[in-house]
Amino acid sequence: MADLLDLCRTAIAGARDGEQAEAYAEETRQTMVRARDREVDSFSSSESRGVGVRVLFDGRLGYAWAADPEPAEAAELLEAARDNAAFATPDEANGLPQAAEADPIPGLFREVQADLGPDRKVSLALDLERVTTEADPSVRRVEEAIYGDAVSRIAVASTPGLAAEYAGTDCWCMVLALAEQDGETQTGHAFRVGREIDELDWEEAAREAAERGARMLGAIKPKTERLPVILDPWAASSFLGVLAGSLSAEEVQKGRSLLADRVGEEVGSSLISLVDDGRLTEGPAAAPFDDEGVPTARTVLVERGVLRSFLHNTETARRGGAASTGNARRSSYRGVPGVAPSNLLVEAGSASPEELLGRAGRSVYVQEVTGVHSGANPVSGEFSVGATGLRVEGGTLAEPLREMTVASTLLDMLTAVTAIGADLRFFPGGGAIGTPTLLVGEMTVAGR
Repeated sequence: MADLLDLCRTAIAGARDGEQAEAYAEETRQTMVRARDREVDSFSSSESRGVGVRVLFDGRLGYAWAADPEPAEAAELLEAARDNAAFATPDEANGLPQAAEADPIPGLFREVQADLGPDRKVSLALDLERVTTEADPSVRRVEEAIYGDAVSRIAVASTPGLAAEYAGTDCWCMVLALAEQDGETQTGHAFRVGREIDELDWEEAAREAAERGARMLGAIKPKTERLPVILDPWAASSFLGVLAGSLSAEEVQKGRSLLADRVGEEVGSSLISLVDDGRLTEGPAAAPFDDEGVPTARTVLVERGVLRSFLHNTETARRGGAASTGNARRSSYRGVPGVAPSNLLVEAGSASPEELLGRAGRSVYVQEVTGVHSGANPVSGEFSVGATGLRVEGGTLAEPLREMTVASTLLDMLTAVTAIGADLRFFPGGGAIGTPTLLVGEMTVAGR
C-alpha cells in the first residue's frame, strides 16, 4: 500500500506552469462497541482511505477525489480536477497557502492505542454499563453504553512547496443511564474523551450518568420567572456550538453571522474570553496543521468580552485581507476545505462548581438543553430551548425541574455571565467545544 505523503506528491507531480495544485490524503480506522442488557448490542469497524486534489488557475478551482487509489490513479486526479476547473467561475480569493513548517505536537499518536485489540474495547463497553447500574440503586439499566475510537493519518502536499503529515489516536465513551422509581423514568448521560484507553475516565462517566439520572426523579414543572441560571459544561457547550458558526469568517462574509462588523465591540461579559486553540493537547481536535497544511495556532476571538477576530482558512483570509488562522476543515478527502473551529473554548475561571452554587442564590441549575440547533437563530442569536435541571436553594441542588424552557439571546447570555467555573471540559461539536460551568445573572425560565 502506497504511503499517503507519496500519493500526494504523485498526485501533483504533473502540475503545469501557472497552476497551483494541492493533494490531501487521509486514512482512518474506526471502531464502535455498543453494550446493552449485559451483552454486546453491536460491534462495528470501518476503514477509509482516499485522496483529493485541488487545481487552481486563472482564479478557477477544480477538485477531484478517489477512494484508496493506486499511485497511477492518484496521478489521474490532477487531470480530472483540471477539467472541472475549466467550468468554474473565476474568483480572486481562490489560492493555496504558502508552505510553512508546522511544529509537531508530541503525544497525538499512541502506538498502544493503535494496536489495541477488540477484546479490551468490548470489555470496556460492558464494564461501562455494569458500573453505571451499580452506581445508584434507582439505575438498573442503561439506554446505551458506547465505546468508540479512531486511528487517523493525514498528509498534504502542494506546488507552493508543502509536504507534511501527522497521525493521531482518539477514544471516547458515552453512557445514557435510566433511573426508575414508581413508574417514572429519568435519563442521565455522560461523555469522556482521551488519546488512549488507559486515559479514558470511563468509571467517572458511569457514576456521573447515574447521578444525573437519579437526581431528576420526581421532577416538577416550575413556574415562569426570571432568575439566575447555572449552565453546567454540557449545557453551556450546546450554546457555544451555535455561536461557533458566527465566529467563522466564511459565515461573516456570507452575511450569516450575528457578529459581523462588530470587531472591537463588547459582545459579552468582561469575564468571557473565547479562544480557538488547535495546539491544545487537552482538546480532542489538536493537530499540528489544518486541512490545507497551515500551522494551527491559538486564536483569541473574544478577549474579556471584546470581539477581536474571526476564524479563517486561506480563501476567507484572501477575501477579507487577513491571514489564515489555521482553521481550514474538510468533512473528508471528498471535498474542499471550509472554515471550522478546532478546540473552541471558554477560558476557565477559578471558582469550583460548588462555589458557583453558593454565589447564585435562589436560581436554576441547567444540566441539559434540547433543541438548541433548531430553537436558536444563528443570525439573530435568539433562542428558546427545552431544559432540565434542578432548583438551587441555599447553595445546594434542590428539587428537580423538567418541562421548562430557557430563553434569551446568545449575546445577552454572554453579557450576563457573572462567574465562570474552573471545570473546563470538552465535548464534540464542529471540532471540539470546551466549556466550564457558567453562572448567568438572569434568564427567563418558563414553565407553568
